[in-house]
Amino acid sequence: MITIIVIAVVVLLVLWVFSTQRKLVNAEELTKNAMSQIGVQQSSRWDALTGLVELIRSYNEHEYKTLKDVIASRAGIDSNSTAEEAQAQEDLLNSVKSRLNIVVEQYPDLKADSMYVKTMDSVNTYENQVRMSRMTYNDSVTRYNRMTRQIPDSIVAALFHFTEKQYLKEDAAKKDMPSLKI
Repeated sequence: MITIIVIAVVVLLVLWVFSTQRKLVNAEELTKNAMSQIGVQQSSRWDALTGLVELIRSYNEHEYKTLKDVIASRAGIDSNSTAEEAQAQEDLLNSVKSRLNIVVEQYPDLKADSMYVKTMDSVNTYENQVRMSRMTYNDSVTRYNRMTRQIPDSIVAALFHFTEKQYLKEDAAKKDMPSLKI
């Protein structure tokens, strides 16, 4: 009788370990998918910004070459990328966009160009999609990290080497938006 109880407990324990490991894998895959989505959206933004850089070429050859060099240094973000790598690419994208804005301010004709307006609309759409993807990623990381840190799932997480993932950080400059109060 005791043997049957011990076997039943061991079987239940093994089933619990398998179940927990599967939940951890599922949560980790959701974080990887969310990071991959960020990469897809960033890639679309890069493509749109590259189009804008080509449009700038006829206005300012020096700035065109500088921006092309910056764009050439971009790296793709995929499901195995870290939060730091995604943030580095986001910073690089913002740098290119800032430089583009400076050039556009110098050339009002460029700002009025229909191709510029259309492409900037695309860039803004992609930025919103990246923002949503970042939120999805951080939500996925929250669920995953909670599982890896809370007992009893943390025991299985440690056994199978599931480690805590890093969150994407919010841009400090965006937190310090000016007040709109009059």
